[in-house]
Amino acid sequence: MAKRTTKRDAEIDVVDWLRKLPKAELHLHLEGTILPETLVELSRRHDAEPLTLESARELYKYENFLGFLMSFKAVTERLRGPEDYELITYNMIRALAAQGVVHAEVYISFGIIYYWKKTEVEPYVEAIERGRIRGEQEFGTTVLWIIDAVRHFGADEAAKVFRKAAELQPKYPSIVGIGIGGDEARGSADLFRELYAEAKQVGLRLTAHAGESVGPESIWSAINIGAERVGHALSAQDDPELIEVLAKKQIPLEINVTSNIRTGCCANFDDHPLRQYFDSGLMVTLNSDDPPMFGSNLLDEYVLAQERYGFTLEQMRELAANSVEASFLPPERKLALLRQVEQYGW
Repeated sequence: MAKRTTKRDAEIDVVDWLRKLPKAELHLHLEGTILPETLVELSRRHDAEPLTLESARELYKYENFLGFLMSFKAVTERLRGPEDYELITYNMIRALAAQGVVHAEVYISFGIIYYWKKTEVEPYVEAIERGRIRGEQEFGTTVLWIIDAVRHFGADEAAKVFRKAAELQPKYPSIVGIGIGGDEARGSADLFRELYAEAKQVGLRLTAHAGESVGPESIWSAINIGAERVGHALSAQDDPELIEVLAKKQIPLEINVTSNIRTGCCANFDDHPLRQYFDSGLMVTLNSDDPPMFGSNLLDEYVLAQERYGFTLEQMRELAANSVEASFLPPERKLALLRQVEQYGW
């Protein structure tokens, strides 16, 4: 992207500039977007003794990764019926729009619905679609869905998830792709090679969480089964050959800095490879993962990158352009958004 002369940074309210910068969010879990205020509303629907806002906020506090999992469970177990999913979808889009997010590609776990709720997914898909359509109409932020399988549940259960996504896509074109999350150590990407080939054949786009909590071999496996984007990719920094491949192929990385720190996958902000990846020519995008759980939304991640890692505003524009370029949007929409990013702020 061509450089141009702009106002001096000192004359710009940087946070406001970053808020209004058109950007996309590519790594966001619907179930992880529940704000404490929304949790109170869900609690009023379902709990004999509803949570107060103060007690709801306490559920978001934890000390380590195990604590995070328990916190996440305490929050998401109040998602009961389809109407709850409609509510959190609408609220998510409202929150994204307030951060200047023009498009989001959001993970939803069919595995959780199938195997924890023991029910079919169709009523839940209808509900998130109602929330998506209403949110898009009111706030302008578009959403596509990535159907996530829990990798440590095994390939057979992932097959059910992915095939349901393929079955529903003709009716719901907003279902754009598939992914695998969960425990990398108990679910190598290699186990899903045939399922990814099958999903690609029917037109679904392919993502995978990889290299978050285990080594670079997990990222290699994700690439080898055809993942078009890699979520986290934290451990790529440990393999110079992998860095070269990621740079050469321009495989987009869904980076989640604060998430990596809060879960303990990265020891501290100084050790995070975000800046190294960018300077090495990797296709870096910034994302928030589970915002209320980590205390940082996408705008906060942009501010963090600019302030802590020394990205210039022109480089922040490049990160925003990356997020659009790496999206699964159709070419005409992608080009229109890229023009918005290019023209912003001049």
